[in-house]
Amino acid sequence: MRSEFKLNEGECAVFALDRFGEDVALRSCPVEEAEEEFAATVAYWRRWLSSSNYRGRWREMVHRSALTLKLLTYAPTGGIVAAVTTSLPEQIGGERNWDYRYVWIRDSAFCVYALLRLGFGEEAEAFMGFLSRHVSRDGGCASGPLQIMYGIDGRTELPEVELSHLEGYQGSSPVRIGNAAVNQLQLDIYGALLDSVYLYDKWHRPISSSLWDDVHILVDWVCDNWDRPDEGVWETRGGRKDFVYSRLMCWVAIERAMRMAAHRGLPADTPRWQLARDAIYRQIMRRGWSEELKAFVQHFDDNVLDASVLMMPMAKFISPTDPKWLSTLDALGANLVSDSLVYRYDPAVSPDGLRGEDGTFSICSFWYVEGLTRAGRLDEARLAFEKMLTYANHVGLYAEEIGQTGEQLGNFPQAFTHLALISAAFNLDHALG
Repeated sequence: MRSEFKLNEGECAVFALDRFGEDVALRSCPVEEAEEEFAATVAYWRRWLSSSNYRGRWREMVHRSALTLKLLTYAPTGGIVAAVTTSLPEQIGGERNWDYRYVWIRDSAFCVYALLRLGFGEEAEAFMGFLSRHVSRDGGCASGPLQIMYGIDGRTELPEVELSHLEGYQGSSPVRIGNAAVNQLQLDIYGALLDSVYLYDKWHRPISSSLWDDVHILVDWVCDNWDRPDEGVWETRGGRKDFVYSRLMCWVAIERAMRMAAHRGLPADTPRWQLARDAIYRQIMRRGWSEELKAFVQHFDDNVLDASVLMMPMAKFISPTDPKWLSTLDALGANLVSDSLVYRYDPAVSPDGLRGEDGTFSICSFWYVEGLTRAGRLDEARLAFEKMLTYANHVGLYAEEIGQTGEQLGNFPQAFTHLALISAAFNLDHALG
């Protein structure tokens, strides 16, 4: 369906978009009514944004990111989608094209952290409702009491289908709907989720007894299953491995639950939880550290770097000034950072089951800013952060990745990127004073 009309200077027109497939009678809309609706919309967003507690140096970009996260929220269920597009390529002409129009537990949990940090509690509360409706109390599926993702309405079946009749963006095929990663095991989701529950309990409102029951189910499952290889945070399709990041976030899941139990006096199997938490810590320190690279690595007993370990000090697993961490930060800077832009890992060194290359991954670039900030390297952190701001498009939005010539790659706008921008800005502001 297409319509064309021409407006001269000073003229305006009102047009309405019909909902495809719905039996709704078309009607005209007087200019006065359209102006009232527009004014009401602007007032709503200004009122919502006025609740932000951020008053720092990068207010415009932080608030643009907050608006983006809000717009990625599906109000009827509280789910937060990773992006609103499918199959925008991570490499032009390549096959790394995915459908991101779903509620990833990990992405949503990180969004909750960013929104809570700015003082937006309603969205966090709505997501807690989404969570409580989907924790399985009867053993769940192969990935535990939770799937890694859901439809915005809570659907669990998300079969991946290739649309061979479509060429794809700039010839980047296949075009996909659905996402086969729904069937993967990604242990890190439990740490991301329980960290957000912990912060919700700390910053917004004490969690309910029924939500604590759900937390107990999740932590007990993690204690039984943390020592399993999985597909990892990057959803690789090259087979399961013992990813350091997955172990790290299992440690986070148990540690945050223990904090809540101690603070609130909630019932918990503390001896069992502590035993598992400490075992994970020792395993990471023993097998996740490479003496050859002088760095924490992607997976156990190997020498592959991965930017996901930038979460280690952010998750309070290790001090940001620990010698082992500072050495890791230097190794990442030397091998995965290109003019402040950060690659996730090198597919040539760590095959992920797909052809082609990645661009730099923007959430990792903002994680790198936080790593520098927490290590006290503030001049480097500020330079890296402000360079990243120059890669936004003309309205302050980001896709998932940035290519070698500065182009946006991957689905758009990407929640991962915007929530990481908020966190990096908040922490860098605090450090700069």
